[in-house]
Amino acid sequence: MRRDTFLKSLAALAATGAFPLSALAAANVKMMVPANPGGGWDTTGRALGKALTDSGAASTVSYDNKGGAAGALGLAQFINGSKGDPNALMVMGAVMLGGLITGKPPVSLSQVTPIARLTSEYNVFVLPANSPFKTMADVVAQLKKDPGSVKWGGGSRGSTEHIAAAMIAREVGVDPSKINYVAFRGGGEATAAILGGNVTVGGSGYSEFAEYINTGKMKALAVTSDTRLKGVNVPTLKEQGINVVIGNWRGVYGAPGISTAERQALTEMILKAVKSKSWMEASEKNNWTAAVLTGAAFDKFVDDDMASLRATMVKSGMV
Repeated sequence: MRRDTFLKSLAALAATGAFPLSALAAANVKMMVPANPGGGWDTTGRALGKALTDSGAASTVSYDNKGGAAGALGLAQFINGSKGDPNALMVMGAVMLGGLITGKPPVSLSQVTPIARLTSEYNVFVLPANSPFKTMADVVAQLKKDPGSVKWGGGSRGSTEHIAAAMIAREVGVDPSKINYVAFRGGGEATAAILGGNVTVGGSGYSEFAEYINTGKMKALAVTSDTRLKGVNVPTLKEQGINVVIGNWRGVYGAPGISTAERQALTEMILKAVKSKSWMEASEKNNWTAAVLTGAAFDKFVDDDMASLRATMVKSGMV
């Protein structure tokens, strides 16, 4: 087929909707990050944006941070402002599911379009450098003595670190409803509170605290993984006699009302981006585990994880 004939055929397919327009030209992506700058979703969104442009899957990526209510405020803005937009993406993950369960906002994930799970990451609990405590055993002893005196700092209500704190309390014989959990709108706020000694214990994804742990500004107590993280010399909770394992995954959704073809085009863009050198480097730097899942399998995973999180939160006295 001659080149001019081929190009005319592509144009005709695009005009009839049989061929996604985004396949003809790289998209100008609008990325909703439903959290304040400096946290895990922000890091994920910007790393993905760079991977999209570096791989040629997108021409440009713009970012909109809207923190609050475990992502529900950003979700609401995304739903209301992006209907039918085939180039809109929103970062989300397990934290949003937990927040939707506890907060019961007037919006839900059923209103937007699942695209892909990207990564899995485990949390780390840390102490401020000047803390009088030295180990998780010290924290547990104080928790048993006076639950309210231990201030746990982390992401929004329903975040994986919030759930983990409640699970720790339950495992050591403390009423989970008595834990003193301080929720922050973003990773930057939580980090500042820990560094300032305004909370007793802080929790987040390991990547968010790694530089502070490495420079001695925070002392790592435990990770929430089943076994120690690769290249990280921090004991698990299980090693310390606390049978708690909980992971945190992150992914992306598309706008409400996009077509099946537009969803497929977005999925292909993401799959191209996560194969890029840029994304691989970001994953290694942040200690993210690849956990890519798309299509019906991702749909089912979200439904199953929502049910599992709800059951865990009920058992831990959070719902």
